[in-house]
Amino acid sequence: MKLVRFGQSGSEKPGIIDQQGRIRDLSAHLPDIAGNSLSVQALRELADIDLETLPFAQPDARLGPCVGAIGKMICVGLNYSDHAAESGMAVPTEPVLFMKATSAIVGPNDDVRIPPGAKKVDWEVELGVVIGEEARYVSREDALKYVAGYCIVNDVSERAYQIERGGQWDKGKGCDTFGPVGPWLVTRDEVPDPQLLDMWLEVDGKRYQNGNTRTMIFDVATLVSYISQFMSLQPGDVISTGTPPGVGMGQKPEPIYLAAGQTMRLGIAGLGEQQQRTIDTPVKGE
Repeated sequence: MKLVRFGQSGSEKPGIIDQQGRIRDLSAHLPDIAGNSLSVQALRELADIDLETLPFAQPDARLGPCVGAIGKMICVGLNYSDHAAESGMAVPTEPVLFMKATSAIVGPNDDVRIPPGAKKVDWEVELGVVIGEEARYVSREDALKYVAGYCIVNDVSERAYQIERGGQWDKGKGCDTFGPVGPWLVTRDEVPDPQLLDMWLEVDGKRYQNGNTRTMIFDVATLVSYISQFMSLQPGDVISTGTPPGVGMGQKPEPIYLAAGQTMRLGIAGLGEQQQRTIDTPVKGE
């Protein structure tokens, strides 16, 4: 299944994509694509619904984040060796973890706002892993049983905030709108091997990132198991698993960063596409 959330920000409705690619409204069957509605049993019940009985969403409906009420968004840094190299950082011996503020999460096609004074805003196409069952101290062998499905994440980053301002990475990752998620939550049964997914990103039509999840240093099963040793993973939590090379910070001979008025387009095989326009953030009093 391909599950979506559609409607105005803050009042999205649950939906599902039918065989013709149209959004059908699931509101009569569940309140949201969130929390316990992502369990194995809940998804099994959704799969039994006759989609022809469901009403259509408006064709031009806005898509919200494909998961609602995300409790935590855990990100993995430097999870592709060639991205670590272009960042000038050592390949990690254990997964590098940081949190992205949930207030950064927006829909897949919402505008990305450049923070006031920011000069080094960057892009990162990433595979998102959506947790469906509570995971605590799980083995790598069992880890994928706790996954509800997969989605696209653009881990937008402000590199000066991340690297040059001291402390940890979070403040360069958690700015408002820095976490587009979606368009779809594609359930685990439709992604038989999450380590065989092509991924790409363009800015203003120029392809910067071309990669495949098979080159991850730590695969999805390893990440779910590893993170569950340090914190319980709850239904609806999202793990953003790292980005392949081609980010703006790694461009030669000089880094390239985003400015207002540009367009990012990105996708992962089988998981759809995102597109965001960059805009300036208005400052109070101006």
